[in-house]
Amino acid sequence: MGTKKSKVDKPVRIGVVDTMFARYDMGAAARSELADCPGYGKRFIVISRTVPGFKDLAVAAKNLIERDGCSIVVALGMPGRAPIDKQCAHEAALGIMQAQLLTSTPILEVFVHEDEADDPAVLASVFENRSRKHARNAYWMLFEPEQLSRRAGQGVRQGFDDAGPLNLA
Repeated sequence: MGTKKSKVDKPVRIGVVDTMFARYDMGAAARSELADCPGYGKRFIVISRTVPGFKDLAVAAKNLIERDGCSIVVALGMPGRAPIDKQCAHEAALGIMQAQLLTSTPILEVFVHEDEADDPAVLASVFENRSRKHARNAYWMLFEPEQLSRRAGQGVRQGFDDAGPLNLA
């Protein structure tokens, strides 16, 4: 005689929060990557929000965790080229770290700085690659942590080509 479940298991919630300020739809790339992961729609669902700029990401991520029940959040934003943008990005990163500590929940900060590439096609590639790879990292953190362990010390990068491990021989 089989055992019956007394309640229906709810799917895990993965949060994605992006910004209007970014020059690329980072949220769409992250959501698309998550939709390609095993169990999408059954084992886990994606809850998405958009905020004006990267300084708004911390509160939105915290709300996705506390109000929407997300187990992890991918926070996507684009700091501009100006020195003040670098300072604001640092402050936004501190806010995201604080939100992680307050909620005891991972929030993957995914920033693409506008000055990472001068060529728009290269910059778009960085946006797409980094957004997708961090979304996959969020999935792995929840469901396949051994995937991360297998890549430890391998110089894996998000956005540009992997650096590879140090060759000391």
